[in-house]
Amino acid sequence: MGQSSMQVEIITNRDQWNRFVEASPAGNITQTFEWGELRDALGGEVLRLGAVENGELHGVMLSVAIQAPVLRRPYLYAPRGPVVNDPASPALAALCARAEQEAHRHGAFMLKVEPNVPDDDAAWLSALAALGFKRNRFANHPRRSWVLDIRPSEDDLLAGMKEKWRYNIRLAGRKGVQVREALTPDDVDTFYTLYQETAARDGFFIHPKQHYADILRLYGQRDAAVLLLAEYEGTPIAGLIAVRCGPVATYMFGASSNRERNRMPNHLLQWTAIRWARARGCTLYDFRAIAEVLDAKEDLYSLYTYKQGYGGYSVLTLETHDRPYNLPAYWAYERLLAIKRARDRRQHEHDLAAREKPATDAKTP
Repeated sequence: MGQSSMQVEIITNRDQWNRFVEASPAGNITQTFEWGELRDALGGEVLRLGAVENGELHGVMLSVAIQAPVLRRPYLYAPRGPVVNDPASPALAALCARAEQEAHRHGAFMLKVEPNVPDDDAAWLSALAALGFKRNRFANHPRRSWVLDIRPSEDDLLAGMKEKWRYNIRLAGRKGVQVREALTPDDVDTFYTLYQETAARDGFFIHPKQHYADILRLYGQRDAAVLLLAEYEGTPIAGLIAVRCGPVATYMFGASSNRERNRMPNHLLQWTAIRWARARGCTLYDFRAIAEVLDAKEDLYSLYTYKQGYGGYSVLTLETHDRPYNLPAYWAYERLLAIKRARDRRQHEHDLAAREKPATDAKTP
C-alpha cells in the first residue's frame, strides 16, 4: 500500500467545511463552521482542522482551547467531534497528530473528543484506543438524546404521539395561541426576556442575549435556524430556537412565561418546529439531552418524560475520550473532575429529596 498523501490544514472555506459536516453521519451542529464563531460562549481560541487528500476533505475537527477550572491549564475540546466517516482511515490519525502539535503550542495538557457516533461503536473504540485515548466516564456534552424520525406524514407523526401531547397541540390552537416566525431584533429581546424568566424558575445557566442573537444571525444566513414565538392575544408567552445541520434539526433552546401556561404553548411550538424542519428536507428532529440513565432519580429525567411524549426513541453516543499529553496535569484534572461531579450529584439528591419532602413535615403554627 502506498504512503498516504493526507495533509491536515486550517480550513477557512465555510461552504467546504459545512458540506462535509452536513453530509457525514457523524456530523453535528456543534461541529459546523458557525459554531466556531460563537466565541463569547466557547471562551477560547478555535481551531478548524481538516484532513485533505487530493483537494477533498476526509475529516474535520473543530476544537476550542478551554481553561480547566482550578488547574488554570488549557485543554483542547472537540464538541461532538471529530467528524470522520471511517475512523480506520488515515484522516482520524492525521487530525489527532496535528491536534497534538496545536496542543503543545497552546500548552494544553490533553485533547478531549466526543464523537457523534453510537455508543460501543467497535471501529471508533478500536481507533481511539490505538491513538492513545482513554475513556472518561464524565461527559462534557450529555450523551443521551431523544430523537424523532420526521419522515412519516404529519398525520402519522401526530398518531405516534401520546394522546395527551396530541391533545395539547390542538388545545393550544383552540385556546387562542398563535405561533409566528420571529424576524426582528425586538423578537430576540422578547425571547431573551422569556428565557430569563424560565431560567429563574427552573434554575439553569443562560448566556448573554448576544449569544442567541449570534446563533440566529449566523445560521439564519443559510436558512438553518428559526426563532418561533407563541403569542396569546398579541402577548408572547413562549419561544423556541431550532437549528439544522444537514438532515437533522435540533431543538436548541426553549422559553416560557409563568403566565398562560395552561394554554400549552410549548407543545404547539415543538410541533411548529417539526413542521419547519420537514419543510427544509430534514429527516430527524433532535430534542437534545435527556437523562443518561433513564431513572426517575437522575438529573434531566423530567426532560425525558416530556420529550418522549412526542414519539421517537433515545440515542446514546460514544463515551468521552481523552488523550493526555501531560500525565501529572491530567491526573490532577481527573481527580478534581471526580470531586466536582460527586458534589453535583449530592446537591441533586438533596434538591430531589427537598422536593419530595411531605408537606406534613412543616411546623404547624
